[in-house]
Amino acid sequence: MAKPQVRALGYAIVDSADLDGWERFASDLLGLQVANKSDDLIEFRVDEKEYRLAVRRNTEREGVAILGWETSGPVELEELTAKVEAEGYVVTRHSREEARERRVSKLVSFDDPDGTVRIELYYGLRETLAPFVSPTGAKFITKGLGFGHAFQTVSDVEKYWRLYVDILGFNLSDNIEAGPDFMVDLNFFHCNRRHHSMAFAHIATSQLRVGHLMFEVDSMDTVGLAWDQVDEHGAAPILSRLGKHTNDKMVSFYVRSPSGFGIEYGTGGIEITDDWVPTRYPDAHYWGHQRVKPIDPTDAADHG
Repeated sequence: MAKPQVRALGYAIVDSADLDGWERFASDLLGLQVANKSDDLIEFRVDEKEYRLAVRRNTEREGVAILGWETSGPVELEELTAKVEAEGYVVTRHSREEARERRVSKLVSFDDPDGTVRIELYYGLRETLAPFVSPTGAKFITKGLGFGHAFQTVSDVEKYWRLYVDILGFNLSDNIEAGPDFMVDLNFFHCNRRHHSMAFAHIATSQLRVGHLMFEVDSMDTVGLAWDQVDEHGAAPILSRLGKHTNDKMVSFYVRSPSGFGIEYGTGGIEITDDWVPTRYPDAHYWGHQRVKPIDPTDAADHG
């Protein structure tokens, strides 16, 4: 019998005081479609789902607050919930009304080991009957893969490995050596064909938070046009210039979101095969991805 496992990164929920800034950034630059907007919440689409990114008003905190991980149905959700509880995590089983607020069939949640992110496990994220229409013409790679990936700086790699691999069923994709004397391992994990849906590392100097989220589009032209908006017109602060990664082969650039964490925007990521074997790389980049400012060792957005 196959082990129960998370299937995809379904959604992310961000806290921010700047909803107007997020609307300009996500729509005008990234090409996300505004799906729902109020004084305290704005939701964005990238595909047939009702939302994939939500930004809720918070004047006290900025950053990724929740990662929503998809499971395949009620049996798998219950099996994963039992494994999480057996490990000692305090799990909240949300009411039907709370699940409907997320537009899912069923929902549980718990804090990750550092208390940095609330992890939500669910099944059945609702689809909209209206076609997805990007304001920039972008087409996002999501089918069977979730909306993208997250990179997080953590206090203890072993605790996160235990959670994501042993409990939630992820598999190692590969490692990249980084930092002084290559002593930091960046760890990349897949739960479907996307090269990685989750990545994390312990970087002693860094604050503990999600350092970046990634959105993948189907065209180098889409990436190039967005890069022009950043490079020539200052559409967002640049973290890393256009470049190509060694491990997932993604051609991408990084910018700082209105909440301070990074957004990777790219195309061409390879997919995991049945005969995949993890490997190691001595660098994250074949070319490019130059920093426009010196790395701030305390800033999680400057790592990964």
